[in-house]
Amino acid sequence: MKLVVVESPAKAKTIEKYLGPGHRVLASYGHVRDLPPKDGSVNPDDGFAMEWAVSADKSRQVKAIADEAKKADTLILATDPDREGEAISWHLAEVLRAKKALPATVLRVAFNAITKAAVTAAMANPRELDVDLVDAYRARRALDYLVGFTLSPILWRKLPGAKSAGRVQSVALRLIVDREREIELFRPQEYWTVAANFEADGASFTARLVQFDGRKIERLTIGTRAEADAARAAVEAGRFTVSSVETKPFGRNPPPPFTTSTLQQEAARKLGFAASHTMRLAQSLYEDGLITYMRTDGVDMAGEAISAARRAITDRYDAGYVPDQPRRYTSKAKNAQEAHEAIRPTDFTRQRAATGDHARLYELIFNRALASQMASARLERTTVELSDGTGRAVLRATGQVVLFPGYLALYEEGRDEKADDEDGARMPPLGNGDAPAKTGVEATQHSTQPPPRYSEASLVKRLEELGIGRPSTYASILQTLKDREYVRVDKARFVPEESGRLVTAFLERFFEKYVSFDYTAELEEELDDVSGGRLQWQKLLEEFWRDFQPKAGEVMDQKPSEVTAALDEFLAPWLFPNKEDGSDPRLCPNCVNGQLALRGGKFGAFVACSNYPECRYTQKFGQGGGDQAPEGPVEFGDGITLRTGRFGPYLQQGEGKEAKRASVPKDVPTEELTPDMAIKLISLPREVGAHPETGKPITASIGRYGPYLAHDGKYAKLASTVEVFDTGMNAAVAKLADAAAGGGRERGAAREPIAVLGAHPESGKEIKVLAGRYGPYVSDGTTHATLPKTAEPESVTLDQALEWIAEKAAKGPVKKKGGRPKRG
Repeated sequence: MKLVVVESPAKAKTIEKYLGPGHRVLASYGHVRDLPPKDGSVNPDDGFAMEWAVSADKSRQVKAIADEAKKADTLILATDPDREGEAISWHLAEVLRAKKALPATVLRVAFNAITKAAVTAAMANPRELDVDLVDAYRARRALDYLVGFTLSPILWRKLPGAKSAGRVQSVALRLIVDREREIELFRPQEYWTVAANFEADGASFTARLVQFDGRKIERLTIGTRAEADAARAAVEAGRFTVSSVETKPFGRNPPPPFTTSTLQQEAARKLGFAASHTMRLAQSLYEDGLITYMRTDGVDMAGEAISAARRAITDRYDAGYVPDQPRRYTSKAKNAQEAHEAIRPTDFTRQRAATGDHARLYELIFNRALASQMASARLERTTVELSDGTGRAVLRATGQVVLFPGYLALYEEGRDEKADDEDGARMPPLGNGDAPAKTGVEATQHSTQPPPRYSEASLVKRLEELGIGRPSTYASILQTLKDREYVRVDKARFVPEESGRLVTAFLERFFEKYVSFDYTAELEEELDDVSGGRLQWQKLLEEFWRDFQPKAGEVMDQKPSEVTAALDEFLAPWLFPNKEDGSDPRLCPNCVNGQLALRGGKFGAFVACSNYPECRYTQKFGQGGGDQAPEGPVEFGDGITLRTGRFGPYLQQGEGKEAKRASVPKDVPTEELTPDMAIKLISLPREVGAHPETGKPITASIGRYGPYLAHDGKYAKLASTVEVFDTGMNAAVAKLADAAAGGGRERGAAREPIAVLGAHPESGKEIKVLAGRYGPYVSDGTTHATLPKTAEPESVTLDQALEWIAEKAAKGPVKKKGGRPKRG
């Protein structure tokens, strides 16, 4: 019997049908083992020996594979045709060898599509495991581990509020932060355009002023309204005739079929999909046999696929849409170590497949692949210049006409940003000396715009241009930044959070080399050299560790106050930019003689006055120079003022120890705060009334975890600040009853877990990571185990949680403080 192992159960079912009797196909459900997230999993002192452990949630599957392997005479490893697939196959072989369950014959097969023809052909041409690809995987995994487990503890100790740092994620975050800095430093510049509208033979067109009084008009040439009015008056007074007509034919070639990165970019532009969502859909389409493998940097298609595409084009259009010779594309990647064929449909006669988002992505892949083999579009661009009789002004109009659509009949590539397109209009037939009728002249004011924030599409494109990351890693890079809350997504654009900006500043100041774009790209090239057999993987790690380890130790030895002082100096141009009036940008706006500086606190960084505690002025780290902070308190009447503190805006009524304070909720923008709302907030808690059953008061207020109701020691969560003031007695009683029925001891409904890790292998109970009063902990509903200080809640694995819960349970219940009672 031959045992075939693939990654997914869907893939296993399909392949078992193709192979028939004599084959048993099992799924590994992805990677079966990994480096345990603890110190010592990679040992630089022992040749970078790596301590692998079978994942707790895969132990049952590994046992099933081992049991079948003992009965098989041949093991066929049929995981995906890329580096990760090769690594999964290697892990499986190593685990089975350790269990003495490895069959005598071990074969590796790889197929680019889950079709009968592709699977059968692969089975007929087995090979050995690609050791170079496995070594590249080991090097990449060790690098990521060494960076993460070295940098993260430094961040936790030296930078309060920071979560962790990753090798490639930190560089991607730097791109987002750098772009935000560009936007903040950008100063818009006014400029004007002058254009005239004309009509000829019933068709209208617009011509732009390109020369005036012997001066060429560039984009920023006309900078004031006075200049624009003078130019407009001259155009209005002039009589314009055509001085030149130039017509040029040109062609546009179709883009190549999708690679992983171009698929992610185009799906973001055209379908609004996040990279992670695109990859989930593509994985499903691949496993259903509808498309070829979706992790690739190859841009060409197999010969039989090209022939099928050309036949499909002829059937759908006509022979004129098929070029004389098949189109061949060459990858720009320096070392395409991923699957080599581009992403394409497995059947070019199937224009539509699947449903919902799967169908939309399939159609995008199908159209792009088919268009890549279609004829070029043929267009014609016409440029007309018009001059007035005096020669003072010259106008220019451009337009283009599609003579033959070619591939544009099916597909046009999307753009990240809207382009100024003056060529889209069709021009009427004009000749030298013609005098089209002028119907109006306009002078329009514009402002230069800052560079746009990165979208998922443009960030992936930029990472690829810089050579940072690889196709299979982009989706996880972006998702990690969002999961760690270093960035947020606003209108489909990445905006760095304060924590993200601070981490980036820290890494730029203390680990500049390791977050530089050039160094990261060079490291990626070296990893490609390992996968190509040109570099030994341990040598790469030795060279990295030789410089990185002492640098990390040097930073770890610094005091937090020294780190904060260094960051204060590094961030000064952003936190304290020069003022137009030349005054001291660090001067405290509250006491007017203290100096502002960056400070570190339990909950992160903030800016404070040097005269503390006499002056308690603070501003949030993310306010960048205090432009958004009011110059002193804003009055709301009744002695209530709006102030900016370390944790954001707050209201204060009165002064000194007797002053009342209330934070401004996140769902109440300060610019929309009214005196009436200020009075309501400072007066909380609000009494809703007496509970009809107990007679005790029900109150509504806002606490650390948001708005809530309180009654006799019981709590219920409210959805928004508005509900704090609008909830009536009936609704309050109902919400409190619902919360009580939930049985939680937390305020309101049970608090959302940080993570759900899976079921306990013995009890079947769900294991969760939760936020507690004294810090994060793991629980199976019975035993609660506090996380070690070095553990990151979002990165806890099921295996770790089970170990901590077992240790806690073994210790028994916590003994209450106090000795035995004294004898009387």
